[in-house]
Amino acid sequence: MDSDVIGRIAALPELCATDLKKLWKDLYGKEPPPFNKVYFVRRLAYRLQELAYGVDSRALERRLELHARQYMDVQGKITRKVVDADRPVTGTRLMREYQGEEHHVTVLHDCYEYRGKRYKSLTGIARSITGTQWSGPVFFGLKRQRGRS
Repeated sequence: MDSDVIGRIAALPELCATDLKKLWKDLYGKEPPPFNKVYFVRRLAYRLQELAYGVDSRALERRLELHARQYMDVQGKITRKVVDADRPVTGTRLMREYQGEEHHVTVLHDCYEYRGKRYKSLTGIARSITGTQWSGPVFFGLKRQRGRS
């Protein structure tokens, strides 16, 4: 990365809202969305790099194709996955303290990650933490136990 681009990116967090919005208009050619400084700095840094170095469209196409494949059957037809209404949104971090220790779980697209290992269900994680059979959603406070109000 050349030093001019690095310098411009490094200066972004120090800019005031007015300057960030002006830079947005200059780089994107349109009015900025509602202001959030962290979002602006990240998007402007990306845009500066994009304009300086371009985008590798082949790599992007490969990533998009890989992403799309998870929604296709063997014949290449698009399938619709049923979304579990009780499942937290991808990216959610669940935390539960159990016997004085904090346990953190990250919700991924089709599984859960706990201590670097992937699990198909929260129940599997609850079992690994407690050593007993627990409902994962109940253990992490996503559902109430039956019979309790």
